[in-house]
Amino acid sequence: MSEPTPGSTGTLYLVPNTLDLGTPDSGADLQALLPLGVIRIAAGLQHWVAENAKSTRAFLKRVDAVVPLVLPLQSLCIVELPRAQKGAPLKGAAPNLPSAMAPQASLQPLLAPAQHGHDVGLISEAGLPAVADPGAALVQAAHGLGIRVMALPGASSLLLALAASGLNGQSFAFIGYLPVDAAERATRIRDLEALSRRQRQTQLMIETPYRNEALLGALVAHLQATTQLSVSCGLTLAGGFTRSDTVAAWRARATTMPGDVPAVFSLLAG
Repeated sequence: MSEPTPGSTGTLYLVPNTLDLGTPDSGADLQALLPLGVIRIAAGLQHWVAENAKSTRAFLKRVDAVVPLVLPLQSLCIVELPRAQKGAPLKGAAPNLPSAMAPQASLQPLLAPAQHGHDVGLISEAGLPAVADPGAALVQAAHGLGIRVMALPGASSLLLALAASGLNGQSFAFIGYLPVDAAERATRIRDLEALSRRQRQTQLMIETPYRNEALLGALVAHLQATTQLSVSCGLTLAGGFTRSDTVAAWRARATTMPGDVPAVFSLLAG
């Protein structure tokens, strides 16, 4: 990236990460997963706001193997998004913000480099930042400060799973995580199925990998037999798969879910 022009404002780049974090495929050729243009932009950024600094450094090492970084890795500025303790809202957060999101005002200092003309990269641990991942509040803060925002192309597990599912891609909703409590989760599943039936809308959800098996079991147990259920696991990985079938077929032929690989679950009521 060129040196900033006095008085100019930098760009906030939303940099996609790969989907193979922590898997045996995490050393795969980065050019097989991201466009070269995205890798070049990432290599030229000196300032980063990250969900996790450690995973960002791992990503930048892979970038450097394709396009040399503008500065040595240890010289780059990488700051993490502020996170609340689990279940506790951040001090000063608006009531309608998820507990893991900071209010815009507290995020503005992270955008100071952009206000001084430097480009800044926003990156999450996997996939597109601000989509089912932290970062949306930082993007909002950038818009509020008049900072240009540029989303770069890369994999989104939600859209890849939806496309591979064969379910309704014209109307869909991302639900996020379902309740951990078994009774509450069962009620939520039945509510989502009823909503899907009324609106002919695909419902997408995720789970912490070690609870993949529990969520699949709950979906198979509580959905009606005619509902379509799709599971995409290990997207972009060598052993990744998508299975779409009726719940009746899932009951007849069980699938074992790995406890260490991310998955996306989708349903469409018949």
